Amino acid sequence: MNKYRDIYCGLVTENDVDKQIKLSGWIENIRDHGGIVFVDLRDEKGTIQLVSNDENMFVGLSKESTICVSGVVRKRNEEDYNDHISTGKVEFVVESLEVLGKASNVLPFEIITSHEVNEEVRLKYRYLDLRNKKVHDNILFRSELLKYLRRKMDGLDFTEVQTPIISASSPEGARDFIVPSRKFKGKFYALPQAPQIYKQLLMVSGFNKYYQIAPCFRDEDCRADRTLEFYQLDLEMSFVTEEDVYKVGEEIFYDTFTNFSNKEVSPRPFRRIPYKEAMLKYGTDKPDLRNPLEIIDISEIFVDSEFKPFRGAVVRAIRVDDLASKSNSWFNEVVDYAKSLGMPGIGYITVEDDLSFKGPIDKFLTEEDRKKMIEATGIKTGSVLFFIANKNEEVAAKQAGYIRTHLGEKLELIDKNRFEFCIINDFPMYEFNEETGKYDFGHNPFSMPQGGMEALVNTDIKDIKAYQFDFVCNGNEMASGAVRNHDIEIMKKAFELAGYNEETVKERFKSLYTAFQYGAPPHAGMAPGIDRMIMLLKDEPNLREVQAFPTSVSGADNMMGSPSEVSEQQLREVHIKLR
Repeated sequence: MNKYRDIYCGLVTENDVDKQIKLSGWIENIRDHGGIVFVDLRDEKGTIQLVSNDENMFVGLSKESTICVSGVVRKRNEEDYNDHISTGKVEFVVESLEVLGKASNVLPFEIITSHEVNEEVRLKYRYLDLRNKKVHDNILFRSELLKYLRRKMDGLDFTEVQTPIISASSPEGARDFIVPSRKFKGKFYALPQAPQIYKQLLMVSGFNKYYQIAPCFRDEDCRADRTLEFYQLDLEMSFVTEEDVYKVGEEIFYDTFTNFSNKEVSPRPFRRIPYKEAMLKYGTDKPDLRNPLEIIDISEIFVDSEFKPFRGAVVRAIRVDDLASKSNSWFNEVVDYAKSLGMPGIGYITVEDDLSFKGPIDKFLTEEDRKKMIEATGIKTGSVLFFIANKNEEVAAKQAGYIRTHLGEKLELIDKNRFEFCIINDFPMYEFNEETGKYDFGHNPFSMPQGGMEALVNTDIKDIKAYQFDFVCNGNEMASGAVRNHDIEIMKKAFELAGYNEETVKERFKSLYTAFQYGAPPHAGMAPGIDRMIMLLKDEPNLREVQAFPTSVSGADNMMGSPSEVSEQQLREVHIKLR
């Protein structure tokens, strides 16, 4: 019978002193003090110091080799305690050693500082990067959060259902990854951008509440908050309204963020902000409400202005109090930032003691203009008013939003210890595409228009709103959702306005088109982004830090060597010829 008991390195305590145990793990460090060798052994639970009086025992072994050691736990001298590790009051005297896996003498990077290494190198050797405690803990955290979400959804009486990964191509706003068929010559499957149609079909199938931890695939350029493959908590409910989905979403986000963070979380119900108001006040449909600055529309003041850049343009202003004393160099930096956005610069005025204005734009203002500006913006002594102007309303809104964010960060107005949630709703059903010169769906094509058929028939297309909404936190879109269009006649008309005739709808959405003719319930749902939730909770700069094996920002996987070439035989089997 083996006299040694297996135990995790990081779980050895003072209660194990004088006990004979066995440990397995990775060598983190070797220190030869001449006649006595100290080794730090690491596993997933932590690190412990090994001690050996046999200086030959670890000869030939390098850092990151895996070993199994047997021996006895003893207490350290009090002056040798290590407060940086959980096992710092004990050490392990090695009696025997078994080498399990030797590591190369040359590592691509030091494990302990891998999170500081160039990302391309980290991801090429991701299996080494994941040994780093900080990186490793993100994936363990992800596991705990997924367990919590499943318990939460079970408690809300949702049924977990898995939907297919191999599906049909669907126009949902991003490029599909397409998969050629070997059996059906010239035809293709697609990886789902989201389980959108399947979740709606589940409602038609009589499932009351559905959810799944769903993988989603989009052939888009990667960035900090977007990767080729990501996961969402997909959910849908039958016989519900928009408010019912809000309440479920609020509970999921509030409970998850309060459970996994000590930061302040905005109370429920979350603030509701119509899309139009969000674009006006914040210049974005995903505003960071921790930033107290708001954008003000002052276009009316400049309709007949002598200042040509503002005359008849969309003019937005941002008021910042107690800023007039800043140096010229401080303002010049803001001007340089504006130029980096493609703006010619940024105009501003400062307010003096007697409410007089100072700045290059002031000479173009009349007394009436100044009076109107004070009334519209509430500026006072010490205030600075920044101006953003453009003939295009959308451009002016976005530029003002960027300036608002820049000022908030530059002035350190954003409270990093808060999660500020809101719900953006009343999205426009359609948006004008400058390239095609036509209107297309602005968000989810399967959403119900507000007002139903009457709105589609009697409202100008640019003014039609949809029952669509986004949950937003700290400037990040956390979830999209909608009340779905379950009426086949309304669906046909909605697609007709976007340029799709009935035959096209029948062909491209055959399943929904047919299913809705057999009694479809009203239904609605949403899809919180799991990667983004973890990114915010762990205060990480991008999604790749919370995924086990992500591609790089370029979309390449240098660890697995993808995308890669395939053989001519493989191409022939799926009836593809490269051009």
